[in-house]
Amino acid sequence: MREIENSGLALALTALGKSIARCTEQSELHTTAIPGLSLFRREEPTAPMTGMYEPSICLIAQGAKRVRLGDDTFVYDAHHYLITSVHLPTVVQIIEASPEKPYLGLRLLLDPREMSQLLVDSHLPPPRAQSSSRGMATGAVTLPLLTAFHRLIDLLAEPEDIPILAPIIQREIIYRLLVGDQGDRLRQIAAAGSQSQQIARAIDWLKGNYAQPLRIDDLAEKARMSPSTFHHHFRSMTALSPLQYQKQLRLQEARRLMLAERLDAATAAFQVGYESPSQFSREYGRLFGAPPLRDVARLRDAAAS
Repeated sequence: MREIENSGLALALTALGKSIARCTEQSELHTTAIPGLSLFRREEPTAPMTGMYEPSICLIAQGAKRVRLGDDTFVYDAHHYLITSVHLPTVVQIIEASPEKPYLGLRLLLDPREMSQLLVDSHLPPPRAQSSSRGMATGAVTLPLLTAFHRLIDLLAEPEDIPILAPIIQREIIYRLLVGDQGDRLRQIAAAGSQSQQIARAIDWLKGNYAQPLRIDDLAEKARMSPSTFHHHFRSMTALSPLQYQKQLRLQEARRLMLAERLDAATAAFQVGYESPSQFSREYGRLFGAPPLRDVARLRDAAAS
């Protein structure tokens, strides 16, 4: 039975990989016509890159990726998906890819409202035990999950069917996740009034107000927790303190402003909430490995080559 199951997984992964490869022949990133679904292809390993992971499931048909969240490291491949339940600043690196066997992956954004509705509408089986409250984890890929994703990607060849069938398949994918080995993590976010949902709301506020001074007492009040309880649960979910989280949001946005809008370092620093350009430069260098001007020049040179 185990050999038959493994054979089915291998065939499903091959089929999924071929579908992703066809869709990414012209570019490394394909933002599809299905809302929230993106496909990826890389033909060589990458250097570590900072980025923000949204609530999503990331699945790989071929290759492997490493994600660092605070002091935690997650490695996932064709047999393990990565699930993220809240917005998290990370350092990401593709570690297995080549022209002969390119990295082929996908990301599907998860809608907490859809998860909440599924919890209300359905009689789901009890969740499996979970040992961590971290907002990111890896889980075992299953054949039903793979086949659901394959059917979702196949809809790209029949765009007239996407508005009707894509939401149905996405609902199935969410169901598979909710009853899978990381389902309790998602249920905590989707459950009204839970501590995880309250922290998720605080994270959403931080994302929209990162340039403002951070007052832990005010943020804890928004989450309806004492400051010490809020700080504990925030770090437990994100692997970062609220101040560290805000700092990474500010620095990533400053980097985007310098690259996309060509702002100078001092102006970008001021716009994201820094009052001291020297402090901005120090903290930027610690996160990105080089001072702002050198880092942005390096990124522009890499994009032009």
